[in-house]
Amino acid sequence: MKLPSLKPPLVLVNLKCYNESIGPGAHRIGRAASEVMEESGVTIGLAPLYTDIHPINRHYGIPVFAQHVDPVEPGAHTGRMPLAAIKSAGAIGSLVNHSEYRLTIADIEKNVGALKEAGLLSCVCSNNIATTRALAALEPAYVAIEPPELIGGKVSVSEANPGIITGSVEVVKEINPSVRVLTGAGIHSGRCVKTAVDLGTDGVLLSDGFQQAVFLPQVADETGWDLETFLGHLCLKAGLQAQAFKKPGIQFWSFQAEVWAEE
Repeated sequence: MKLPSLKPPLVLVNLKCYNESIGPGAHRIGRAASEVMEESGVTIGLAPLYTDIHPINRHYGIPVFAQHVDPVEPGAHTGRMPLAAIKSAGAIGSLVNHSEYRLTIADIEKNVGALKEAGLLSCVCSNNIATTRALAALEPAYVAIEPPELIGGKVSVSEANPGIITGSVEVVKEINPSVRVLTGAGIHSGRCVKTAVDLGTDGVLLSDGFQQAVFLPQVADETGWDLETFLGHLCLKAGLQAQAFKKPGIQFWSFQAEVWAEE
């Protein structure tokens, strides 16, 4: 069966099971992803919880992956998620062997084969070059290289260990050039994505905290807000309470921008 084709680079966002990424939160992220995809031309896919696959697929027109799938036929498999269910909901593929849901190589092979037979894409997660080599031989659509020690951190794999990326790209090309390579772990900025693509990958697999927001630098000048009002509105935009910026652990990043306008 012919598999879906996604234009590279692919930014695949795993929504995991955060409160902020369930139901209304998933819609907010899906809407933002759709807008960015349209504006930038970069393919952005989401891997939401099973219950959000159908609404995200229906409303936002972006590629949707399941977070996990069980290679079982419909029947007496209570608690399992069969391929038919995710495909019916609108998913075009599934993550396989995520660091939070490790599988044996036999189960990975079974999942990849079943997904391919069903016309769905597989994105198999790897943690080192040797594993990437073995996974490439299984002919998944994507292999995502994610060193576990960097997952969830603020230092990306493309910065901390570029060799694992280039090494993975090389072994995949050697074993099966049709398999595409994604980079994961610590991806937190556009620079990280660019570096990963420059190192030869076809995109990134990422996840992080979801309560984030940004204002362009000129917003404060245009609105006349003082610092506290500015930070309050920034928190509200992120879905937080207005005074959340006063709490310990809240992080802020600043940047400069050059703005062009036609005369």
